[in-house]
Amino acid sequence: MPLPPKFDVSEDEIARVVARFYERIRAHPKLGPVFAVHVDDWPAHEEKVTRFWCNAIRHERVYDGNPVQVHVAAGNVRPGMFETWLEIFDLVLAQELAEAQARSWSALAHRIGASMRAAVVDRQRPGEVPILR
Repeated sequence: MPLPPKFDVSEDEIARVVARFYERIRAHPKLGPVFAVHVDDWPAHEEKVTRFWCNAIRHERVYDGNPVQVHVAAGNVRPGMFETWLEIFDLVLAQELAEAQARSWSALAHRIGASMRAAVVDRQRPGEVPILR
């Protein structure tokens, strides 16, 4: 028996949030260039991220990537970027979804974001001082 969704949101709503979010990211003066280095097919990227969220929220088995590995390999993700990413994401959620949906998805995004930040920019390399900010 499949697990129930973490909260009520449709695949269409997820795709809409992802599309609106990346519209803002592409226009953002700091994050836009970071993404532009790595993404040359925005529709394919948005579809993949939509699948990620369908998996994370709806427990659908439609995403098989490793976002931590991708962000570490990118080499240009820096401290502070996750906070900006989450601020923009929260704005889009509030604009596109009902309050309860936005609140639930935001909480999940912040938990995932904290884990990603820890894995990508806060990790301590041998002989280096850990990044604490």
